[in-house]
Order: sequence, then structure tokens, then C-alpha cells
Amino acid sequence: MEKRRLGKSDLHVAPFCLGGNVFGWTADEEMSFRLLDAFVDAGCNFIDTADVYSKWAPGHHGGESETIIGDWLKRRGRRDDVIIATKVGSDMGGGKKGLSKAHIARAAEESLRRLGTDYIDLYQSHRDDEETPIEETLEAYGALIKQGKVRAIGASNFTPERLTASLEASAKHGLPRYETLQPEYNLMVRDFERDLAPLCARHGLGVIPYFGLASGFLTGKYRSKADLKQSPRGEDVEAYLTARGFKVLAALDAVAAKRDATPAQVALAWLMTKVTAPIASATSLKQIADLVASARLKLTSDDIKVLETASA
Repeated sequence: MEKRRLGKSDLHVAPFCLGGNVFGWTADEEMSFRLLDAFVDAGCNFIDTADVYSKWAPGHHGGESETIIGDWLKRRGRRDDVIIATKVGSDMGGGKKGLSKAHIARAAEESLRRLGTDYIDLYQSHRDDEETPIEETLEAYGALIKQGKVRAIGASNFTPERLTASLEASAKHGLPRYETLQPEYNLMVRDFERDLAPLCARHGLGVIPYFGLASGFLTGKYRSKADLKQSPRGEDVEAYLTARGFKVLAALDAVAAKRDATPAQVALAWLMTKVTAPIASATSLKQIADLVASARLKLTSDDIKVLETASA
């Protein structure tokens, strides 16, 4: 499997990333283990999660995903085979949120404990915290890097202005810099291309977008309001059931038929021509196979034009 460098870090990853948001939520422990096994056995190595996953589910408190990944690592002993990315900053309840030095230090220890590991490969600011000075946040990460608990850092959901300010602070004060950005980006949501894409290219940041399949819409399984009942995530895709959405699905169908692929494979293969490694989650072994196949699918310039014209 091809490996790509994350920014200017020493981390090299497969061209797509397995999203851990479903672990312990729509994929129970047994299925999560099977998904992780299949993913790594296929030569893939990049797993993304967050401390807050899956706090939104009834009866959950956050940390469920990290715990399952940690239990899998303990059971399989494959820590050296994977690059683990997790995040800090989202509201965990009880005042545990933000990017202050104290919260980052505490949250990192809790994530390390749940993951059952001595280090986090990529530690990301889940969302911006304008109440905390940028320098304080970067100093907190610097301390973790110095202690060997974090290898590289990244940002998620940052505006171009705040990402620029963070990169400037890193350069000015000799602090660690964000090596990756995790924005929302897919054939249905292309705002990233306007300002953030040129910024990332200029500074050599890796890009690892979430919602690579637009919450499942780009798999083609949601083609009417009746289809929304198929999944707990169905309500997230209702906004895509528009004339533009159906044009995108038609384009995906056409390219998929031409390439003997699935719409999901085509949608992710398109993203792989734009970014370092899109993130997509899976709840079945068939979906894992789709992800693996997408990394081997080479689209032509004509294929890309068809997709981008439909999604413009």
C-alpha cells in the first residue's frame, strides 16, 4: 500500500484513514475488532479518533472509541503497525473542554490511558479555542512532544485566519507547528478548496478531511427520504437530497460503471487526488473492502472532470 507523508512530520500513512467515530457506537466491540483487523491486514495503517467519541450516543460519556482501539491494540499487539490520531478540545462535560495547557495535559493522559499506549502519533486540536492564547496551546503540545507522548500535532475545523495565526506563532516563537489540517471536504462540500487548500499547500500541511463520503450519501445508498431510515446517520444526509446531490450521484454511478467500481470507491479516489488521506468510517467488512479498493482506483482526468462538473 502506498504511503504518504503527513506534512513535514516523520509520519507516513496509507492514502486513506479509518474513522473511529463508529467504534462502540454503531459498531460494537466484536465488529470493531474485525474491522480493524481487516483494515491493517490489507496494508493500511492510519486510524483517526477523538476523546469525545461517542459522547453523543445515549448512555455514553466519551472515550468509548479510544477504549476499543486500546483494547484491540492490547489484544493484537500491533502498535507498531498503526499511526493513531486522536483529538482534544471538544466538550467532554464537567468543564473539560478547550485548548488550555492544563486541559491538554490532562486530556492527553486520559487518552493515553484509554488507548493503552505510551504515545499518540498525531494529536489534534479538535476545534479552535479563541479564549486560550495560541502560544499557550502550542506550548502545551511542545511539552508533550518533549516528553515523548506525542509525535506530531494537527488542527481540525480551523478557519484560514486562525490556522495562519497558529503557523505564524509557531515560526515566531520556535514552537511545534500543526502538520495537518482536518477539514470537512467531499464532493458535496467543497468550501475547503477556496482558502484552506492554497494555505495548506503553501505551508506543506497534510490534509486529512472528515466526512469523506458525506455521512454515507456518496455511497449511493440514500436516494430518497425513505432511504434515510436505513441508518442512525440518515438524518445527516437529508440536506443532500437536492438536484445537485442527484447530479453527483449520477456522475458517481457513471464513473463507477466505467471503472468497475462502486460510488464510494470513486468518491474516495477523487478525494485522494486532492488530499493526503481522506477519513471514512466503516461498519461492515464490505465497507472496509470498499475503502481498500478506493486506494487502488486510478481516475482519469476525464473521470475527475465529470465528477467536478456535477458537484460544482
